[in-house]
Amino acid sequence: MRIFASQHEFAYSWEEVSTNNWRKYCAHNDKASHVLAVDTLSRSLDATTHILRTERLITCRQSMPQWVKRIMGSDDTSYVYEVSYVDAQAKRVTMCSQNMTWSELLQVQEKVVYTPSVEAEGHTRFEQSARIIALCGGWQKIKNSIEEISLERFRQNAAKGREGFERVLEISRQVFAQQREEARQQREGVAA
Repeated sequence: MRIFASQHEFAYSWEEVSTNNWRKYCAHNDKASHVLAVDTLSRSLDATTHILRTERLITCRQSMPQWVKRIMGSDDTSYVYEVSYVDAQAKRVTMCSQNMTWSELLQVQEKVVYTPSVEAEGHTRFEQSARIIALCGGWQKIKNSIEEISLERFRQNAAKGREGFERVLEISRQVFAQQREEARQQREGVAA
């Protein structure tokens, strides 16, 4: 088993980050071109806790060596199951995801948490962790190699994901500022 852990501060409020979390795989995120589709399977609001629970299926294109495709009889399409919890009262978004494709050979379990920063007002703390477990039979050396390769790829993709989300946040802030300005101008025009 390999463990990945990362922390980051976004220079955006929790409200901006939690809202744009649903848009992070949009066209403005040039680092997420591998995401083909995001389908919402279910969404519910707990009447007691007021926590929003959402289940999504994320369809990705994952490049892999030709020899792996031949052995596994697979194409480049893979699926990830994600469950997220938005607690607006506590200002906490928790997302848990797991690969569905090849999960009998390799399990990747990821957890992401967004909370307001305690160090910088108007910023959001991002915590990401993952467990990577090779389940294939055989020698431990092979399992270790698969886990190490998978961990390195996860690390690279995590960095790209943060960069892409930063871009989505930046564009969103610009668009909302533009919309606020247009609304202000319309109100002033109506009042005049």
